[in-house]
Amino acid sequence: MYRASRIFLLSPANVAGIRAGLVMNENRDSELARRLRQDGVPLGELFSFMSGLYFRGKWAYARAFAVPPHDLAGAFVITASGGLVPPDTRVTLERLREISAGNVDPADTRYRAPLDRDARALSERAGLDCEAVLLGSIATPKYLNPLLDVFGGRLLFPAEFIGRGDMSRGGLMLRCVQAGEQLTYIPALNATRNRRKPPKLEPLARKVLP
Repeated sequence: MYRASRIFLLSPANVAGIRAGLVMNENRDSELARRLRQDGVPLGELFSFMSGLYFRGKWAYARAFAVPPHDLAGAFVITASGGLVPPDTRVTLERLREISAGNVDPADTRYRAPLDRDARALSERAGLDCEAVLLGSIATPKYLNPLLDVFGGRLLFPAEFIGRGDMSRGGLMLRCVQAGEQLTYIPALNATRNRRKPPKLEPLARKVLP
């Protein structure tokens, strides 16, 4: 039976937020801050700490449901000035500052040039039969427009994201991982991106300890 391949494109964490400052400040002495200054930390782990629920949900969801082509990562993080970076990539504080230096704005060449370069290379490697699913904001053009220029009709996003805020999306994805059920992917091209806010999520079921 034919099984379509699928990769996920994850929007980045906010490196200017309070939690980012807890590890990027060179005077901080937490384990994560020390690792970041020394040998580096996987980008997915780092952004999960900085962003909390939202990025943690995206990364867990991508690990659970990616079906990448052979020899290709199943997920890539969109960065402000470093193009597309696999979440398992280890970054140091210096490298993190490099890939986060620009503005996530399609008009900013520091953002757009490396993203266009990596998206085109990824599109070629993945092939025409591979779906690219955006796990990020679909209400603004900052991710959609550059990616649509490359992937066109192959760029999808979860229909359930429409009308939800970041925290709700993160919680929804963690629930999907727990249940082993995927969201509904729809083409980003010409899609309706706004609708009424959906009902609040039910609390996650707690694991029962033996």
